[in-house]
Amino acid sequence: MSFSQADSPINRSIFSKVSVIVPVYNGEADLPDLISCLQLQTYPPDRVEYLLVDNNSSDRTASILQKATEQASVPGLIIRNITENNIQSSYAARNTGIRASTGDILAFTDADCRPQPNWLETLIQPFANPDVGIVAGEIVALPGKTLLEKYADRGNVLSQKYTLEHPFYPYGQTANLAIRRQVFEQVGLFRPYLTTGGDADMCWRIQMQNSWQLHFAPTAIVQHRHRSTWRELQSQWRRYGRSNRYLHELHKVDLMPELTAQEYLYRLSRWLLKELPVNGVKAIARKATLVDIVNTPIGLLNARARYAGQQEAKLPEEARKIEWLQE
Repeated sequence: MSFSQADSPINRSIFSKVSVIVPVYNGEADLPDLISCLQLQTYPPDRVEYLLVDNNSSDRTASILQKATEQASVPGLIIRNITENNIQSSYAARNTGIRASTGDILAFTDADCRPQPNWLETLIQPFANPDVGIVAGEIVALPGKTLLEKYADRGNVLSQKYTLEHPFYPYGQTANLAIRRQVFEQVGLFRPYLTTGGDADMCWRIQMQNSWQLHFAPTAIVQHRHRSTWRELQSQWRRYGRSNRYLHELHKVDLMPELTAQEYLYRLSRWLLKELPVNGVKAIARKATLVDIVNTPIGLLNARARYAGQQEAKLPEEARKIEWLQE
């Protein structure tokens, strides 16, 4: 599979039928803004359907989704409320959406994302090339107020540039990804019992089994809400560690090495003796922020959480299962 980063030229005379699939779990805080973003899309409303899949939520998600299906503010706009209550996994919810979809191209985002108005139109353009099977758009941060949100924003934590540079195969995160229906017919759907790492697994299976091109559309942008509390941030990095373990067991990719005590000591010493004094002086002159000052210790604690998640995780046998579009 080849990999291209250049945006394809706009061809407004061709609009593929698209299904946008969004798994939702306890999304009452995010859904109003997400639905507003979907209603503002520049893609022709008669050529797209939005499938919001409730993954056994316990909050007001169901009532919000039901209201959205009944009160679409854009003529011709289709918002469908679907449920996946058998398996608690965003990938199982996506599979339910895929099976219910009617589009030739399936686009994915998440409930805590905010697609920009031209997101879908820009994400779909590269499919004008019949050799393109996967398109990944870019993920940027929503404006954050807390220290941890600003830290994640500074590091572009969720940017696709990291996943697209993976040494095994490039992949796009399902927060901003589109795949041809034909591809799913050939390689199967997401692993429904996988709880993390399913986007990498899907993109890698496609590249190992077919010759479809993967295209990066950097101007197809969704904004993502970063974690605002320490507990949420550490949980995120532990999940990254579990993903490492699962992908290692599924595809034999390398595990992340543990930082040694000497490496921790060196980096902390460098921070205390060099970075902290320098950034402290810069902060007084308003040339550095608190994020600059605490960047190193937060990064080390995140690395520790990721390694802990990697060590604790074990791939459940049922997570090896691949579902198929026609079963």
